[in-house]
Amino acid sequence: MGRVASRPPAPSAVSIPTSASILLQDGVVIDSTEDTALLLPSAPHPGSGWGELRELVLPVFPGFPRVPPESGVSLEAAGNSDMTMRIATDGGFVRCVIRAPQLAERRSRMRLSDQLAGDRNRAALDSTPQPIWQTDHDNQVIWYNSAFAQLCRESGTDPHGESPFADIGQAEAAAGTVRARVALTDGRARWFALTTRQTDAGPMHFATAIDTLVEAERAQRTFVQTLTKTFAHLPIGLAVFDRDHRLVLFNPALVDLTRLPVDFLSARPNLLSFFDHMRENRMMPEPKSYSGWREQLAQVICAARDDRYCETWNLPSGLTYKITGRPHPDRAVAFLLEDISAEISLTRRFRSELELTQSVIDCFDEAVAVFSQLGVLTFCNSAYREMWKCDPDSAFAEVTIMDATQDWQRACLPSPIWDDLRDFVLTMRERSAWTAPLTMFDGRGLTCAIEPVAAGATMVRFARERRVAVQPALA
Repeated sequence: MGRVASRPPAPSAVSIPTSASILLQDGVVIDSTEDTALLLPSAPHPGSGWGELRELVLPVFPGFPRVPPESGVSLEAAGNSDMTMRIATDGGFVRCVIRAPQLAERRSRMRLSDQLAGDRNRAALDSTPQPIWQTDHDNQVIWYNSAFAQLCRESGTDPHGESPFADIGQAEAAAGTVRARVALTDGRARWFALTTRQTDAGPMHFATAIDTLVEAERAQRTFVQTLTKTFAHLPIGLAVFDRDHRLVLFNPALVDLTRLPVDFLSARPNLLSFFDHMRENRMMPEPKSYSGWREQLAQVICAARDDRYCETWNLPSGLTYKITGRPHPDRAVAFLLEDISAEISLTRRFRSELELTQSVIDCFDEAVAVFSQLGVLTFCNSAYREMWKCDPDSAFAEVTIMDATQDWQRACLPSPIWDDLRDFVLTMRERSAWTAPLTMFDGRGLTCAIEPVAAGATMVRFARERRVAVQPALA
């Protein structure tokens, strides 16, 4: 333990007074000796009225009067005839004097208890691993515990001289808990959270070791930097918000896609401010109403935390963004922003080409069907639907070459081509076009043409036979 003032010896029991008194003026307590707390449930508070004093005294002196007496009154304590109270009046003053022979013994026990408590407190302060010290109003150390002395030895400072925390100003320390770094003689450094409490004798300082916390924060910063470098080359914009909805991580692609200033993103805006700036930059669809937009944004956050948020934004500039919300540990949430304008344009172009191809083959008089290399029907025209009375687009399952040939076979007279046609569609070998005649049950003749096309697909065409009118011979 550090420097402490010497303690005077405890006085003997003979010198301890055997009475305690309470003084009232105009029915209000104005003073009382500290020994009243040893004889009553607690010491009366200055400013208490006669009624409050009576409630305090009644458990010990049941005969305590309801109102201040006009003349002196003597009372005996309940169950203890050696303890008495004398109430004396003098004008507007009333003095209640309690006499008790056991007061000396109680006072001695209290002093002994205080001394033992002080010894326990000193032992506790000396055994705590937390450096604790006290300074005077000139910032000079006047008391310290063993942990503080050990820290001074490790840092090469004198506990009676300059404190290891001398670079922390009094005003800064008094403002609240501050972090302090202490350099040790072996080259290492220790980190502490320094807290100061003001007392009558001077500021009391408490230093709590936070080396593990500082190391964890350093590891977290390193991890975030690693993530930032990893995501720096991704074309998808990334924005990660912590549990308080503050932006903690973003990549360069996010800056390019949102057109938000880097200094704004680096200032760790909250989620609402982030989307508000995107709305102002016209980098997201304009909401119909601002109040509804705030409510919708709250729903977006909830959906993202449940991993069920995914939207496509068609921007006024003609760009198309896909935004996805993903939950992260500790109630964090990440948003992925992807420019899918090229993909959407390609899809639209492909759909347009499909529609053009469909309209072209619908102009054919022949019934046309195209099967993929796996034997799945991919195209057919309106003439095909009309001839074979089917609509593959309305089918629940894919229509295969097996399904189609069964339909054709049921509508035609027996023919040996069906197995060959199925094998031709599904084969991986080189193929050559061929034709075969068919006759439907209604007597109409068909010419079936089977031709290989690109990507291993097969086109099957059905053409009705044209009947040539025979001119009668001239006589």
